[in-house]
Amino acid sequence: MRKAGFVLDQGYPLFMSEFGVDLRGTNDNDNRYLNCFLGVAAELDLDWALWTLAGRVIGLEEFYGVFNWNWCEARNSSFLERISAIQSPFQGPTQQGAKQHKVIFHSLTGQCIHRKSLLEPLKLGLCTDSEAWSYNTQQMTLTIKGTYFCLQADGQNKPAKLGVICSDSTSKWEPISDSKMHLSSKLAMDGATVCLDVDPSSNIIVTNNCKCLNRDNMCDSGSQWFKIVNSTRSSSVTTPFFGFNSVFDFLRNNMLGSLADSA
Repeated sequence: MRKAGFVLDQGYPLFMSEFGVDLRGTNDNDNRYLNCFLGVAAELDLDWALWTLAGRVIGLEEFYGVFNWNWCEARNSSFLERISAIQSPFQGPTQQGAKQHKVIFHSLTGQCIHRKSLLEPLKLGLCTDSEAWSYNTQQMTLTIKGTYFCLQADGQNKPAKLGVICSDSTSKWEPISDSKMHLSSKLAMDGATVCLDVDPSSNIIVTNNCKCLNRDNMCDSGSQWFKIVNSTRSSSVTTPFFGFNSVFDFLRNNMLGSLADSA
């Protein structure tokens, strides 16, 4: 990208040719490269070509091939699920006229953050079902577009949540590290820095200690790599904020719940 990425700033298209990874999933370098590539491809909305389709070449098995050796099945179905997120453009000529918003893309899974309801935890899901977010680069707040609700950190090893008091440190999300793919926030109680993460057993969005901020090349921070991506895709679902007539109802219910928990 250092040698060719500048053309995007001039308004020219950039094509990523013949990238690929060992689809057996056993090559750590390839796995980490894929995490990085998917984040970049989503953020820049790149066109790309995958190496390769063939399951074998001249009698030898091709472990980068999408098909297995006899061309009958996919070698790695989870890989196909991951790249499906970038097979259609997040922006582009077919989406002109649509309102631009942000989606929060998780490169390890190829999924985006979305919600079922206000009372349920945020989870990963298909990017076509993603919430439309807005990101204020000055205040560093992530807000569900058209609402007062912002993303907040609630503590280490706890689910991230939505709230309406968006001026404190728990509501600020700063991209950090060399990759700028860690989204970090500071807890109100002790000022500790946490990063957005995913619980692998439930796909729930949580906050944990930030991984791999030093230069340990054996450390894998893939679960904490997110990109705030511009999108003009229209979501296939619209999730209402049902159960509350106003922001004040939401605050009253949450305050009562907090008092009950502390009692």
